[in-house]
Amino acid sequence: MKKNLEWHETGKKELLKTPVMTVNQITSTAPDNTSGNYIVMEAPDWVIVIPELEDSFLMVRQWRHGNKSLSIEFPGGVINSGEKPETAAKRELEEETGYKAGKLTYLGNVNPNPALMRNKVHFFAAENLINTGVQHLDEDEFVEYLKIPCQEVYEKSGSEEYPHALMMSALLKYKLYKEKNSSDFAK
Repeated sequence: MKKNLEWHETGKKELLKTPVMTVNQITSTAPDNTSGNYIVMEAPDWVIVIPELEDSFLMVRQWRHGNKSLSIEFPGGVINSGEKPETAAKRELEEETGYKAGKLTYLGNVNPNPALMRNKVHFFAAENLINTGVQHLDEDEFVEYLKIPCQEVYEKSGSEEYPHALMMSALLKYKLYKEKNSSDFAK
C-alpha cells in the first residue's frame, strides 16, 4: 500500500444504529495531516448464491423498499453473527428456494461500496441442486422463487426487473468461474 495515500482513523462517533446497519461519523487524518469527518456504514457481511439448474438460474422476486419496486435477484442475505459465509449461503438458498446445493463453490467477495460501507458480499455457485420442496422464509420475508433461463438473466441484468447492482457483480463472478471450468460455456 502506498504510504502517501493512506489515511488513519482517529475517531468514531455512532450517529444511528438500526437492525440492519450502524451509521458512524469517522474522523480520519490524511497523509498531509489534515483531517476530516466521513460517514461510514457498518453492517454484517452478506452472501449471494448463484444456483444453476438445467441451463436456468433459480432467482427470487421480492419487494425492495429502497427502490419501491419488485426486484428479481439471486438468493442471498445476511451472514448471522458467528456464521461462516458457506453456511449462510447454504441456509439462504434453502430458505428462499427450497433447494439444497450438492456442490457449493466459493467465487470470492467484493465490498458493495468502499466509499461508504465496511462490509463484504460473498459469492457462491450452487450446482447439483436437490429440491426439498419447502421454503423456510423469515417472518417478514415474502419471496417468490423462479426458474429463469440463464441467457435471459444475462440479457436483462441491469434492467427495471433486475435492478440490483450486486447481482451484476455476482453474474460476472459466475461467468468467469464457468469460463475457467467449462470448455463449452458460451462466452
